[in-house]
Formats: sequence, C-alpha cells, structure tokens
Amino acid sequence: MVIIGLIRLDSCLHTPMYFFLSSLSFLDICYASSIVPHMLFSLASGHWTISYAGCKAQMFVALTCGITECMMLALMAYDRYVAVCLPLRYMTIMNHTACQVLVAFAWLVSLMLSVVPVFGLPMPFCGPNEVDHFFCEVPAVMQLACANMSFSETVMFGRDIFTLFIPFSFILATYGRIAITILRIHSNQGRRKAFSTCTSHLTAVTLFYGTAIFMYMRPRASRSPAQNKMAAVFYTVVTPMMNPLIYSLRNKEVKGAMSKVINLGRNMFSRMA
Repeated sequence: MVIIGLIRLDSCLHTPMYFFLSSLSFLDICYASSIVPHMLFSLASGHWTISYAGCKAQMFVALTCGITECMMLALMAYDRYVAVCLPLRYMTIMNHTACQVLVAFAWLVSLMLSVVPVFGLPMPFCGPNEVDHFFCEVPAVMQLACANMSFSETVMFGRDIFTLFIPFSFILATYGRIAITILRIHSNQGRRKAFSTCTSHLTAVTLFYGTAIFMYMRPRASRSPAQNKMAAVFYTVVTPMMNPLIYSLRNKEVKGAMSKVINLGRNMFSRMA
C-alpha cells in the first residue's frame, strides 16, 4: 500500500515501470489477503474449518491472483526489454493506454482460466473432507474427489503450461535479448545502469516461478503434501511479502520518493505544532 501511495503522490514515478509495479503491489495485496487472514485466524483459534462455498471462493481468488502474477511478471519483463533494447521508442510503445490494456487483459485472461478448473470441472466429493493444506488449493482439493480425475488433471496441466511455462519461457527469451544488448554497451557505467533496472525483477521472477513450477509442473506421483505446502508458502506468502522490499530497497527513485513524503510529513507536523 505504501508503494502504491508513493507512486500516486510522486510525479517522477508516473512511468510505465512504476505503473506495473503499483499493479503488482495491488495484486499481491489481493493474493495474500485471500489466504493469510484465514490462515492466521485458524492458527490463533485452532479451528481449521472452512465452508464448501468459502473453499470454492478461496480457490477461485487465489488461482486468479496466481495466474495474473505469472502474466504480470511477463509484462514487466517486456517493459524492461523495451526500455533497454528500444529506449528511443519506449514512451511511444509503453504509453499509458497500452499499459492499462495489458494489465486489464492479464486480469481478464486469468479470470477466464480460473473459472474452468474451479467451477467447470466435475469434482464429486463423497468421502474425506479434510484438505491436507493450509488453504484450499486446487491440487489439494482434487485429491479428495471420489471420481476419476484424469480428464481434469489433463485440463489443469494444459492450463499450467499456458500460465507457467509459456510466460516463463517468454521472460527467459526477453532477458536473453536484454543481456545481449547490455553486453554491446561500451561503457561500464552504462552496463551497470541497464543491468540494475532488471535485477529486482529477476529476483521476483526466481522466487515466484521457481516454487510455482516446482509445485505444478511435477508429476503427481512425485508430489508429497509436505513439499506442496512448503512450495505454496513461497509463492502465496513469501513472494507477496518480499516484492515490496525487493523493488524498493534496491531502487533509488522509490527511496527518494519515500524521503520526500517523510520530509513533507515532518514539515506539516512542525507547522501544526
């Protein structure tokens, strides 16, 4: 929320890169809020229960946010590609309307891809009703279905390829092209400046995609509940918590905007006093 406020208040941060960063911050708020409050309540109260409707809602919101984050990280990689490889055309290509359309498209596609596995696939339950997880995640809930889920698992695997493997491959190709462009820069200062704009995003990509691919792209036979929960902690709790730190602590412009706001607040407080 602080990052979103800083970007809104400081006109120096009204650029495509920070528009995507504010969108990612809002997304992380939604993602963590769909899981963490109920998890903390359950830890505090000891009552690990959730209604069937609540479980469906949590699956839908968490899955939508997870898919959107996959696409948002790919959009941010494309933004860095245009900034580094096509700097003279950057503001023309990544204009405000284009950025808004890209983010809206990411949310729309994610909503469509989340409806099918949560509400469209048949998942009859007639036996155990204990989900071996700290939230209602689709693979964990599918384990409880008392029917042949081969078709559903095939559909889910196809969705995972589209939402994980393809965006991740796009990011790798994008950063490969960025690396080639950086190596062609003659001055060391220019190389460092170009590379510094990408390091934060690469850190976020590694944290999120590494654990998400480990969770969803493995064969079902090799999965264990303990490993699933450990991986899920990273992409549902750790990554949303770390993203603000990753993108702010290494970013001089964000730290500069924070200093301006703090100084402004101090001046206003001193005048009032």
